[in-house]
Amino acid sequence: MSENYGRGRGGGDADSGARIAYFAIGATLGAVVALLFAPKSGRELREDLADATRKGVDRARETGSQLSSKAGVYYDAAATRAGELASSAREAARTRGERFTSAVEAGRQAYREEKRRTESSALTENEPRALEGDV
Repeated sequence: MSENYGRGRGGGDADSGARIAYFAIGATLGAVVALLFAPKSGRELREDLADATRKGVDRARETGSQLSSKAGVYYDAAATRAGELASSAREAARTRGERFTSAVEAGRQAYREEKRRTESSALTENEPRALEGDV
């Protein structure tokens, strides 16, 4: 029961759209039932049913257009946010890629320097020494 606490109110816009749609359907059905049980002639009843149907269709169109506009707003907001997140992810990947590239280049440079130092020390060890004389 504690899991459902607080869900009754403020459940979101999707929930309120469904409630509006249910209300419109219920109001239309109530109007039709009231007209069917009202003591009127056939012609008057048909006219009243046609009016009620037109009103119901108009309400449904109005509700549909409101929901459509809300959906468009939410879609635009979500698309904008997704674009921002994608841009942020690309920037982070680019930055990390640059760091990785510079680390690899620093490693290559250190390797070259060490190789040069090692080769130069090996050359100086293998050179004949002029002061020692011929043995």
